Amino acid sequence: MGAFGPIHWIVVAVVVLLLFGGRGKLSGIMGDAAKGIRAFKDGLKDGDEVANSTAAKPLPSEKDEARS
Repeated sequence: MGAFGPIHWIVVAVVVLLLFGGRGKLSGIMGDAAKGIRAFKDGLKDGDEVANSTAAKPLPSEKDEARS
């Protein structure tokens, strides 16, 4: 038996089909991954804005109440 067994050849064939299997397959996969990462980052930014808007405000001190 050589250096590559049947399982190795199957893996090589799958990789070759993914890379060269059709027009735009690899770019489509990478584009979908990029959209997912962008959506994740946008979700993190939105979460920060919500957390900042609902953050607790400090209680007024006695000096502030006396001024009012």
